[in-house]
Amino acid sequence: MNRFFVEASQINEATKEILIEGEDVKHISKVLRLSEGDNVEICDGISYEYIGRIKSIDKNNVFLSIVEKKGVEREAPVKITLYQGVPKATKMDIIIQKTTEMGIAEIVPVTTQRTVVQFHNDKDREKKTERWQKIAQEAAKQSKRGIIPKIHMPISFGEALEHGLKNQLNIMAYELEEEKGLKSLLLDEKYSGVKEIGIWVGPEGGYSETEVADGLKEGLKSITLGPRILRTETAGFALLSMIMYEIGDLGGF
Repeated sequence: MNRFFVEASQINEATKEILIEGEDVKHISKVLRLSEGDNVEICDGISYEYIGRIKSIDKNNVFLSIVEKKGVEREAPVKITLYQGVPKATKMDIIIQKTTEMGIAEIVPVTTQRTVVQFHNDKDREKKTERWQKIAQEAAKQSKRGIIPKIHMPISFGEALEHGLKNQLNIMAYELEEEKGLKSLLLDEKYSGVKEIGIWVGPEGGYSETEVADGLKEGLKSITLGPRILRTETAGFALLSMIMYEIGDLGGF
């Protein structure tokens, strides 16, 4: 069943109706060719998901009647934020798409000393962020997520360190780390029961020594991902997968 996200304000519990607006209207009528009587999944992106039956379709709106309502049960018990060094070309698209499928909560694009991509101005940042957010939305629909991950505006490494203070644990993948691994870190009783984790991945070329030192000073825990060096578009996905398997919901219970 096809899944769509709407704002909570578009759901009328009193009349048992849901309104779909915007680009999804064209997708429903012209691409999927759905019609009156067909059912779709609707999620408010916060707490609830619904089965809605199409009542009517016009040029700008799709009206649904609520058939079923239930709480969102598709999100992991741990909230993970990816601090991703902005990579070249379209690698960020892949990173957003795949980590959204895996259950990421937020993605913070980070410009570092070795970041090649340059943002010309705030308008350029906003345009790219808007595009990335749309990729996250489409991936969330496809994977039947309960929320759409938030894609932040690109920020500097220093600003990212400040943002990361909200997390209970921050894990930095560092290719020169030889002793500490993810498994031993997650088994440490000190981090038992953590609910908010930040994972940090540098761009092509990795983090500079200065950035690693600054990160460690601010409490980031550096780990190795094993004997092989992973590409920046692979590292975050691999790290997220391992955490989700160990303390999330990947693989079931």
